[in-house]
Amino acid sequence: MLTFIPIPALKDNYIWLIVHMNNHHCLMIDPGDAAPVLAILKTKRLNPIGILLTHHHRDHTGGVANLLKNYNIPVFGPAQEKIACVTNPVFNHHECISFETMQINLQVLKISGHTHGHIAYYGHGALFCGDTLFTGGCGRVFEGTMPEMYAALNLLAALPESTQIYCGHEYTAENLKFALMVEPKNIALQQRMKETTALRAANRPTVPSTLALEKATNPFLRCHQSSVKEAAQAHCGHHLLTPVMVFNILREWKNIWCAH
Repeated sequence: MLTFIPIPALKDNYIWLIVHMNNHHCLMIDPGDAAPVLAILKTKRLNPIGILLTHHHRDHTGGVANLLKNYNIPVFGPAQEKIACVTNPVFNHHECISFETMQINLQVLKISGHTHGHIAYYGHGALFCGDTLFTGGCGRVFEGTMPEMYAALNLLAALPESTQIYCGHEYTAENLKFALMVEPKNIALQQRMKETTALRAANRPTVPSTLALEKATNPFLRCHQSSVKEAAQAHCGHHLLTPVMVFNILREWKNIWCAH
């Protein structure tokens, strides 16, 4: 039996633990800071057997070296990125990583865009997607291209709608503010904002969400919808021929909006 534990870290990061409830073995995903992880491991008497990294940014890798001082375990990460602590580089899209003692199999998905080699881990109804797909939004395009990021989001959107989305940051409230600028009449989005506001007021995480909820409320997964296209066209002042053009305008719009 598996459970997924969020560990708040740094300013707004989530480090994720996948825990086997019977034997207390666990995996750590994107540990940007070692201290809160070590505290949880001690409190819950967990035995880590591996670290999984989605990309090279320090807020997702900064705690690995200190964790390895305490535990001699493998570190999986994207082969395309230079991450010094990775012992088991992942080369192939759809590569399977298995941990027998936890009875867990995770499929690797290559999702370039935020960084060149960004990967996600998918299995057991859960998607650990780092900084590519966020609850209510998506990551900035730092190293890849807009078409690459859009293709990555489409790849994730093709997963079962029941998939639980475990992303790397608590960004939901801010993302939904922007989403409501794009689709102010979206009833599902309005309701999600109410629920998100209540959760944050109670200092509770808004992650995970479901892929079904993202497809109903996340504008970056809705670039094919007329309401999103029309909003993007009104923002840029010209006609947009394809969904990827809509995505490009939305992402640039969000970048400017975030800067103010």
